[in-house]
Amino acid sequence: MDTTLQDPLVGQVLDGRYRIDARIAVGGMATVYRAVDTRLDRVLALKVMHPGLAADATFVDRFIREAKSVARLAHPNVVQVFDQGTDGPYVYLAMEYVAGCTLRDVLSERGALHPRAALDILEPVLAALGGAHRAGFVHRDMKPENVLIGDDGRVKVADFGLVRAVDTVTNTTGSLLGTVSYLAPEQIEHGTADPRVDVYACGIVLYEMLTGDRPHLADSPAAVLYKHLHEDVPPPSAEVPGLAYELDELVASATARTPDVRPHDAVALLAQARNARSGLTAEQLDAVPPQALTEGHDIGDDRTSVIPRSLSMPRPLPVNEDGGDRGFQHTSVLQTPPSDPPPSRRRARAPLPRRGVLAIVAALLLVLGLGAGVWYINSGQFTKVPPLLAMTEAKAKNRLESAGLDVGPVERAYSDTVERGTVISSDPKAGARIRDNDPVSLTISRGPKNVRVPDVEGYALDKARERLKEEGLKAGMITRAFSDEVTFGFVIRTEPGAGTTRRAGSAIALTVSKGSPVDVPDVTGDELADARQELEDAGLKVEIAPEQINSEFDAGQVAQQSPAADQQLGEGDTVTLTISKGPEQIEVPDVVGDKVDDAKRELEAAGFKVKEDRGFLGLFGGDTVKGQSVPGGDTAPEGSEITIEIE
Repeated sequence: MDTTLQDPLVGQVLDGRYRIDARIAVGGMATVYRAVDTRLDRVLALKVMHPGLAADATFVDRFIREAKSVARLAHPNVVQVFDQGTDGPYVYLAMEYVAGCTLRDVLSERGALHPRAALDILEPVLAALGGAHRAGFVHRDMKPENVLIGDDGRVKVADFGLVRAVDTVTNTTGSLLGTVSYLAPEQIEHGTADPRVDVYACGIVLYEMLTGDRPHLADSPAAVLYKHLHEDVPPPSAEVPGLAYELDELVASATARTPDVRPHDAVALLAQARNARSGLTAEQLDAVPPQALTEGHDIGDDRTSVIPRSLSMPRPLPVNEDGGDRGFQHTSVLQTPPSDPPPSRRRARAPLPRRGVLAIVAALLLVLGLGAGVWYINSGQFTKVPPLLAMTEAKAKNRLESAGLDVGPVERAYSDTVERGTVISSDPKAGARIRDNDPVSLTISRGPKNVRVPDVEGYALDKARERLKEEGLKAGMITRAFSDEVTFGFVIRTEPGAGTTRRAGSAIALTVSKGSPVDVPDVTGDELADARQELEDAGLKVEIAPEQINSEFDAGQVAQQSPAADQQLGEGDTVTLTISKGPEQIEVPDVVGDKVDDAKRELEAAGFKVKEDRGFLGLFGGDTVKGQSVPGGDTAPEGSEITIEIE
């Protein structure tokens, strides 16, 4: 079923320019459409922010600011940003349209890729990120969904540098896992992001391309976050036996949990990737991993593919059709190691006396006793706090009791990322050494804190902001509208409405009254004092433009006004007046002696009106100009009337 038929934006023209033809994808931040720029007649991708995010003025400002910065980033492997704008409630981004698929599509269809294909995708991605890193940008959200592979085989990175809403956490576990799987430890623990977080994410993407799955898998996002913080990414060869050691090293370097150990940016990782490729043989590069989904994907040279040719799976080795085993390569026969040599016929030693045996045993027992005592003093009376993050309260208590530890005080706190009823943290932390039977306190998640939107209709704007802040919310985008019922500067309504439940910290959009609408009077041509009085009587403020202009009106009169007459403004809004310097003085052409028709054309072309004087009662039918009211070479106001005498 074509879901685009149910999308109200499909078929609409946004901002009077972009005709939306189809919906391509829906994400947590925006919806992406295929559109046509009717002005330049080209196909592009239009990313339209969800209205909930567009209501957050701070988010929109950052979005626009970073979009403008990224638009200046010119790189063949980065999806270009063409334009940004707003149309009513819609905030959009016009970007390059890449016909093809995403790396996520490729992995879903193909499973694990052979190393040549994985490196063919990784290297242009790193080239794009490297150019951006050297220009001062950090992607912050590298994942297969943001790697586009065009029909022509080109690889491009999308969504570069665009900010993410702080409070937009999806409730769908799978969607959330798809994002947290690529977060670097320092992003999780400290919220910091420099080029090394992109390096870490690229290491995870490379692991996924080589093995067909992400390295840290768990039942909840919190558990995945815990693994990023406390567990190293395993070598891909653990899942793909026989994978080249150089690829294990490349993944390990990129995904080091300590940022200082990783390559400092994507350029450095690209150099490592190329060095790793140079050390691989053709057989190693084209080895098909067992996780590859080769069924139905045997690609020959004559098949059109939307991905690079290196992604074509090498054909499986042929098997003899007669059912014999000659097509298989047998393993080498291992030689049985020689049996132990027969015991030498040395003279047997005489047995030790009984007293000597007892002395040796006593000495051994003494040594063992001393060792056990030392061990107990240093380690035996201590144990390590087991990992408890994301466990249920009951399971965490059982785990502590099994480890010989007591359960200390249990506290509860709100959390946007940890599931309700599971452990947020422990004190002491996991891995800490404490004495047996010492207590470990737990902090259990209450889930995300939700609050009700207060009723602030009829509040002054500053009071409404304070009220929202008291409830744990914040004021979002402010729009203004006319209202005959609500006083100027007071809140008409909120979006969402009062009583709606929202996550703490969410932005609430406010519509503020502009008061009753005022029809702007026409004051052009009026003297300044008269124009000011008329506008102020209508409840409007007056501002005078710093520069005067020439116009058809006399000097000192109003030449222009903004907004124009008959438009509606709110009470207290400002009308800007531009004062006239009078008509522009233009040199009058000399038309004496010219034919009448020629003289009229010349004077009118110069900007004058022409009047004919044919003498007494107009009885003379001459066609030559014998005089003019303003002599040629003199100046006269533009648009003024010049009289020509005809003989």
